[in-house]
Formats: sequence, C-alpha cells, structure tokens
Amino acid sequence: MKDSQENYRKPSPKIVAIVRCFSLFFSKIFWRIEFLHTENIPQDIKKGLIVSANHPTYLDPFWIGISIKNDLRFMAWDEAFEIFFIGRLLSLLGAFPVSLERGGTIKALKESLKVLRKGKTLFVFPEGEREFADGKLLPFKTGAIRLALEANVPILPVTVRGGNKIWSRDHYFPRLGKVQIIYHPIIEFSKPDNKENLQAYIEDMNKNLEKIIASEM
Repeated sequence: MKDSQENYRKPSPKIVAIVRCFSLFFSKIFWRIEFLHTENIPQDIKKGLIVSANHPTYLDPFWIGISIKNDLRFMAWDEAFEIFFIGRLLSLLGAFPVSLERGGTIKALKESLKVLRKGKTLFVFPEGEREFADGKLLPFKTGAIRLALEANVPILPVTVRGGNKIWSRDHYFPRLGKVQIIYHPIIEFSKPDNKENLQAYIEDMNKNLEKIIASEM
C-alpha cells in the first residue's frame, strides 16, 4: 500500500487520455453510448468541482469522465490498490484509497476536501453502491452536499440512463445495450448563516440533487 499512498495523487495525463480513448471506442461499439447536454460541463472552471451521479455500473466513472477534460479524482476500495497492475492503474488514473474499516470514511472525506481545495474534479456517487436491475435509485447520502459546502465548490449532476440494464448488481457480467450520459446544469451552494438551519438546508439540497438526477432516468 505504501507505493499507492505515495503516488495516487499524481495521475498520468497520458494514461488518462489513453483510457478515455479506449472507453469511448468500446462504449460506442458495445453500448452505443451518447452524451447529452455536454455544454453544461464547466471545462474551464478554476476551482474544485464535484461530479455527482447515479451509480448503476462499475463503468460509470469511465463513461462520465469521457467528456470531462478536467483533472479528475475518484475514490476506490483500498484493497484494490494491493492487486498487481490494478493498484498501479488506479493510481495513474487519479484514484485514492478508501478503507471499509472503522474511520475509513472520515479519512476519505478529509482527502476529498484536500482534492477539491486544490482545484481538482472529484466523482461522488451519493448512493454509495451500485443499483439493482430495476433502475430505482438507492437512498442518497448527504456526503456530496457536505463536501460542496465545506470546500465551497459546485456540483455537476449527471444521469446515467440505461446502465442498470447493462451491469447492475444483479448481473455478474456486463451486457450489450444502450447507455446515455446526461449532464445537468451545475448547482451552486451557499452556507446558511444560521447553523441551526444547516442540517435542513443539506437535506433539502440532497433531495434536490436526487430529483435532478432522477428526472432523466
């Protein structure tokens, strides 16, 4: 794990570009991928950005990231960094480890704040795990909203449409099909002056985020 911890903050632009090209090539062939409303992607943003989407498949970060040219970061299971080749590839793509053990979530949130404050773009999937084949959204956790408020960054909501029929939790292997990646207008946030209203604001914004993502499913 030591090598991964030392190197994961330094993704390789060449490797990222290669993965984008391969992802687009194979996704066009096998899943007839389409990208809608890409004009909503803030490509020249000067501060951090959270990309928040529903999570039907393992392929979501690759699909969503094809059209986003910003410096991307995402979380990955820490034990995956121990796997030969996989761990190194994750580091080169900009992943950082998240432990499932006690305290792992807090460490991941701290690292996420560092990433955002350095002006990077971070993937956050509010459901926390993949959806089932019925395509229904799992309960949204509030982590994306809390990070956005703490780091003072906007959220780019994204809908992955059709992914549940390709590689949901009910499927052992990916299937052929059609997927659409839909980019919504970014959401800006402002912290309430009254701390007593903060939790209510977070809950409201989380429901709004879920509503936006669900609107194109």
